[in-house]
Amino acid sequence: MDLFVNIKTVFPKVKRDLNSLKSVYDNHNELISLIDGVIGNKMPIENIKGKKILIKPNWVRHSKTNEDEWCLRTHDKFILAVLEYMLRLHPKEILIGDAPIQGCEWDKILTTQLLNGIYNISKQYKTVVKIKDFRRVHFNPNINNQIEQESPIDEYIIFDVGKKSYLEPITIEGSNKFRVTVYNPDRFHESHRPGVHKYCITKQLFDADVVISLPKVKTHQKAGITAALKNIVGLNGDKDYLPHHRIGGTDMGGDCYPGGNRLRFMAELALDQANRNKGKKRFLFWTKIASLLWKISMPKKVHSFAAGWYGNDTTWRMVMDLNQIICFGNVMGELKDNRQRLFFSLCDGIIGGQGDGPLNPDPLPLGILSFSNTSSWNDLVLSQLMGMDAEKTPLLVSARKFEKNKEVVFRLNGNSIDYNGFSKYAIKAIMPPGWKDYKNNNTNDSNS
Repeated sequence: MDLFVNIKTVFPKVKRDLNSLKSVYDNHNELISLIDGVIGNKMPIENIKGKKILIKPNWVRHSKTNEDEWCLRTHDKFILAVLEYMLRLHPKEILIGDAPIQGCEWDKILTTQLLNGIYNISKQYKTVVKIKDFRRVHFNPNINNQIEQESPIDEYIIFDVGKKSYLEPITIEGSNKFRVTVYNPDRFHESHRPGVHKYCITKQLFDADVVISLPKVKTHQKAGITAALKNIVGLNGDKDYLPHHRIGGTDMGGDCYPGGNRLRFMAELALDQANRNKGKKRFLFWTKIASLLWKISMPKKVHSFAAGWYGNDTTWRMVMDLNQIICFGNVMGELKDNRQRLFFSLCDGIIGGQGDGPLNPDPLPLGILSFSNTSSWNDLVLSQLMGMDAEKTPLLVSARKFEKNKEVVFRLNGNSIDYNGFSKYAIKAIMPPGWKDYKNNNTNDSNS
């Protein structure tokens, strides 16, 4: 199949404002019609009939604010509309699954209303629909409670990308600098070292005939944007395998923040101690020490414990590794030259997220749906529609190279369009605090 990106706008039929766009989710049949319009003829019934389908929404975390319903996760009603659309094509079965952050309360995502909707649609079409939490570890830092091995390891494939990893150029022999917030740093040495880059991928990916990702289009504090490329991170079941940044400032060989402030580095070391003691009383002690040291370092918006800034040079590499796996990885843990499965992204951008995404976004009246079989070009198009500078966003610079020498067909509302033509329909998204000056791209600000 040729590579394509289809965009459908909800506007001008519906005003491009939040109140008008919220109403789009309420008309189930009209939402199915919109989905059908953006898919067009790119998902023929023979691709779906009798097949196992994996639907991967963006279920990053349960709602904490009233606006989260609209801009944090793939909207429940969008999921239900996609589910019915797929069931009309007569698949053998459908699995809906994701691996949210470890503190996510699963039952607050799977509300009674959502579960009843899934059950009723499944019953109507007499097709099995299952729901799966792909996480191996749950942890609530507020009560210091950790549950490990929620799912047994034999439900996953430990996939080693090896020297093909995008992380390989920044991996140093004998140094364990990789980090992810609220995880034990010592476990990274096993999963990521020179020549070894392992990920914990659910076997459901390899069991599915067709994978359909349903991202919520948002800004992202570490990667700049989260959509098709970033959404598949939820197929990895254990974040001990997911480097998000490297400890230290840029003057220290890290990428957590610009410069080399010693107090911030001491705060990071204290946080390491906390994460080594999760579930113990020492966790709370070291967490408070880390927070105090960080506070007295007088951080600015560009500084973040979680490396939420434009100089993060690790997260985008991890994301691209996972995209190698989903496109070219087989059940034997090998990266092949040809694509191994039908994989589509159907993005919920009716209302997107802006500001401090992915966990604390504000609503963005984007007013679009996208459907694509190339995550790279899908996200490049979405970056234009969000008014971003792709050339200053490492994930998108890498994305452009990922599908090198391949022709891509772009369509807007069913009509052919040049890639650069999408910018005419842009609505400028507010970037995360750490990305305020990303277009200047100065990562060596040691005075801040």
